[in-house]
Amino acid sequence: MTQTDTKSASPSPFWTFSLSLYGKPGVPDACLTLQDGAGVDVNLLLFGLYLGRTGRKLSSDDLRKIAQTTEPWRAGIVVSLRAARRALKEPPAPFNGPLAEDLRKRVKSSELEAERIQQEALFVTFPASSIGVAEPDLAKACAQNVDAYRITLDTSFNEAAVATLLTQAETIVATKG
Repeated sequence: MTQTDTKSASPSPFWTFSLSLYGKPGVPDACLTLQDGAGVDVNLLLFGLYLGRTGRKLSSDDLRKIAQTTEPWRAGIVVSLRAARRALKEPPAPFNGPLAEDLRKRVKSSELEAERIQQEALFVTFPASSIGVAEPDLAKACAQNVDAYRITLDTSFNEAAVATLLTQAETIVATKG
């Protein structure tokens, strides 16, 4: 990944879209279902939905290229922080207690910041105008992007989780920035 300035004064439209979508009913559970059940990188899934809402339809090759670019960061940083945070939920004695809980909260904050950095890098590295093809039907673009990601992962997605994400994404207006 090329070095990018991800510490900008204001968040990218993609990060704003993600926060808005993640705040919708059912979305956190749908993302967790796809992450844990199908190995989904939620940031890539959200990026596909964001691009769909800006009128961009991606191919499996597009998503493969995006995934290859972000994989070192996701695997080395985001997943590692997630594993540490999850392990700290129930640390073994004598490490349980308020100090471990405080550490878990700091790791959770770092995990969220790592995800934001990944999203900001995606936004800068793959501008909407440079990837995919135009698709005026935003719902169709979103569905296509989710399906292209499923094909890239060569797996099946929980249909109810996908339906929740697509339905909730339709309620958000995305800007290209």
